[in-house]
Amino acid sequence: MLNCTFFIFKSITDIEYMNYKHLLLIPFSLISFLSIAQQKAPTDQNYSQKIDGTNLSFTMQAIPGGTFKMGSDKGNPDEAPIHDVKLDPFWMSTFEVTWDIFEPFLYKDYEVTRSIGSIPAEVDAVTRPTKPYLDMTFGMGKENHPALAMTQYNAIQFCKWLYVRTGIFYRLPTEAEWEYAARAGKQSAYFFGEDPTQLDDFAWFKDNSNDKTHEVGKKRPNPWGLFDIYGNVAEWTYDQYVDNYSAFAGKVSYNPIVIPETLYPHSIRGGSFVDEAIDLRSAARLASDPAWKQIDPQIPKSNWWMPEAPFIGIRLVRPAVTPSKEDIEAYYDKKPIEDY
Repeated sequence: MLNCTFFIFKSITDIEYMNYKHLLLIPFSLISFLSIAQQKAPTDQNYSQKIDGTNLSFTMQAIPGGTFKMGSDKGNPDEAPIHDVKLDPFWMSTFEVTWDIFEPFLYKDYEVTRSIGSIPAEVDAVTRPTKPYLDMTFGMGKENHPALAMTQYNAIQFCKWLYVRTGIFYRLPTEAEWEYAARAGKQSAYFFGEDPTQLDDFAWFKDNSNDKTHEVGKKRPNPWGLFDIYGNVAEWTYDQYVDNYSAFAGKVSYNPIVIPETLYPHSIRGGSFVDEAIDLRSAARLASDPAWKQIDPQIPKSNWWMPEAPFIGIRLVRPAVTPSKEDIEAYYDKKPIEDY
């Protein structure tokens, strides 16, 4: 049995601990999905993932492990201080998750049309989102367009559906993984340098989007093969949002994560089609907001949708190390916090 001791950063003062009590290196029994060897796969090759029982697939890019400097001292206060992070290798999805892949999870009837043969009982048993009362495409299109406006809980349950369909553990990236993959070895504001005028070649953002999403993969990728890592839709991470990195200062953090304990705020990365160039920098961060459900007529508010956030989507991660079945279930099966 692994030691389940919590490792709290010892430099945190008592007052800081009240603010960062959830900022842990996590009990190892709960995070083998990050780093503990159960079943290790080679991570030096990209691959295509077929969704079993369907004609659907998506591709994953191999992201090498390494150490980088996370954050920025030239941006917003929540990006500082710069601190050292070491990460294990992982895969990240080449593109943002599109409606083509997301919609079979959303609608069972649609999944039937995309399935070869009957839907297996274990797939059919996965809890699906409630039907959105608005058109969540917001008129921006579905085919090859990023899925959007889902809650973080919804995004995680989609990952569970993928796991049941494929047998492979997929999850949301941590903030550190997202920034590391976006930087692709560069410490500059953008992976292509400091000059935001080059952004038009790589991203859909306020200046060129016409206030809508676009088909994925139409801009140039970053050096690690990730398309739309900036712009188009912003992307959920798993982390609780904290307003600075002071708890990480002066040390090398290994696979860090801020454990989510409350419904708001969570960290979102990458900027979107409605954002300015400055908000698409590798270090830029956004905190989720309950106002994104303001027009939701349900009481309690939906666990599944954020109708005023048509700028949020999903990018997947697969860790090099597959966790135990128990740890996978613990990741997927947390009950949602009701949002009144």
